[in-house]
Amino acid sequence: MSGAVSYHGGLAAEAQVAAHYQRSGKCIAARRWRGTGGEIDLVARDGDAVVFIEVKKSTSHARAVERLSRRQMDRIYASAGEFIAGEPAGQMTEVRFDVALVDSVGRIEILENAFGFD
Repeated sequence: MSGAVSYHGGLAAEAQVAAHYQRSGKCIAARRWRGTGGEIDLVARDGDAVVFIEVKKSTSHARAVERLSRRQMDRIYASAGEFIAGEPAGQMTEVRFDVALVDSVGRIEILENAFGFD
């Protein structure tokens, strides 16, 4: 039961974060996009740039950010490379990697360029 609750909680958090980005004028291009490297929770467009968003939900923002591992970031990078290969500018596409933290009461904190990559 705990796994199902966690799964549905994750889906709800992703929907909240997608709505947050849309309210700020960004278009959601993909949800749960899967490449050979793994899954990317959300992909948004910010003008010509592509924003890859990892959503982390936990009891607090601090706990949520602790759940992002280097291995997971590497998998997201690999999948992002596949995604942008289909973009008009290919590997020259401007990209950003954000982490969206969602706490137990639904507050959202966005860490832009969270992977330290521009």
